[in-house]
Amino acid sequence: MLSSGFAKKFMLRQRNASQIIPYSRGSRFLSDSTRTSSATMSLRDNANASTETLPDADRRTGSEASKTAAYLDLAKARLSALVVTTTAAGFVAAGGPLSDQAALAGCCIVGTALCSSSAAAFNQIFEIDRDSKMKRTQKRPLVVNTLSVQEATTAAAVWGISGTSILALGTDPVTASLGLANIGLYAGIYTYMKPRSIYNTWVGAVVGAIPPVMGWTAATGGSLLDLDAMLLGTTLYLWQMPHFFALSYMHRVDYKRGGFAMLPVLESDGERTSHVILRYAAYLSAVPFVATACDVTSNMFALEGIALNSYALYVANNFRQERTNANARKVFLTSLWYLPTWLVLFLIHSKVWDEEKDRDVIRDQLSAFIHAVREQGKQACIHEHVVAKNSSASGEEGCPVALSKKITKGVIVDAAASTVQTVQGAGINKEI
Repeated sequence: MLSSGFAKKFMLRQRNASQIIPYSRGSRFLSDSTRTSSATMSLRDNANASTETLPDADRRTGSEASKTAAYLDLAKARLSALVVTTTAAGFVAAGGPLSDQAALAGCCIVGTALCSSSAAAFNQIFEIDRDSKMKRTQKRPLVVNTLSVQEATTAAAVWGISGTSILALGTDPVTASLGLANIGLYAGIYTYMKPRSIYNTWVGAVVGAIPPVMGWTAATGGSLLDLDAMLLGTTLYLWQMPHFFALSYMHRVDYKRGGFAMLPVLESDGERTSHVILRYAAYLSAVPFVATACDVTSNMFALEGIALNSYALYVANNFRQERTNANARKVFLTSLWYLPTWLVLFLIHSKVWDEEKDRDVIRDQLSAFIHAVREQGKQACIHEHVVAKNSSASGEEGCPVALSKKITKGVIVDAAASTVQTVQGAGINKEI
């Protein structure tokens, strides 16, 4: 009996062993697509298995919470929150009668958020396979099957149609057109370019630059080419380069795994990536001076911009000198607080608050608050005391920013006059 039982066990082990597929270093029996599919199915099975042991009531509650979280992930809620913030900043920067424009502001913000959510959802629908290969995206709702493709497509379509309709009915045609264009630009051109060209980042930066312009156009009835709007859009465009290139450098291995043509993926030493980060950080540092020279902001914005951008340039240069993940992370973290700080300073020093506008409760309170902040800043600023002392002693303007602005304008005027005289002289000589 003992020997018979042992023989049966031995035969069973032999039979099971014969079913094992042999594997050697030189042989591969699973294709990349098969392994990716297996990994995706495993993620989905784990997500579904987690609720199988729960009671029915708890399972339903957990399922509803899971669905809500899944739709928020599908909409990229944190990214959409940033979009809403920059849109609101653009709206407030116009300095309009805010109490009368409350409904207008609501339509602008809600419509823009829905358009952003729609673009993010379509992007994830098109990138399911690539997201499943990347560690940072393999828990997205479509990868783990928390949402079906049909559910995601329906949500994306509803969000896009609703957002565009709200903008069209509640704001103006220019703002609605920008919202619709941003969906196509992000979900279409940008998504198509990501695995094909490093210039996808430059296209994606246009998407991020549009929301503050939408806020401005909504508040001003469609004034797209106002200098303030152009400065806001330009700043958002430039800011995204250090921000995203630092992020993509930190996750370059993951992006390579997903098959995306990001600049850090296509180089081994990060040389070009560090150069782009430093270059765009330098471009950003010039914006406060341009805003001041164009009389959009006061002189203090340029001076405070020096302090703000000096640190940004410092961390960018450190990454240029030593290209490590730690230094890239410092650039990325700096970009997170840089943008809100820049927007606040821009709003505080904008000359729109010095203009006489129609009486409005909210605008008047905001304007009074901003002027109070300016006065507090002057009391604490050594520059202001030095300028006031020198100006009172000499009777002339002592601010270096104001002086440089006057000199620049004088040079431009003199150059223009010289050009006119040259042209006129050439015309006279020709007639003679």
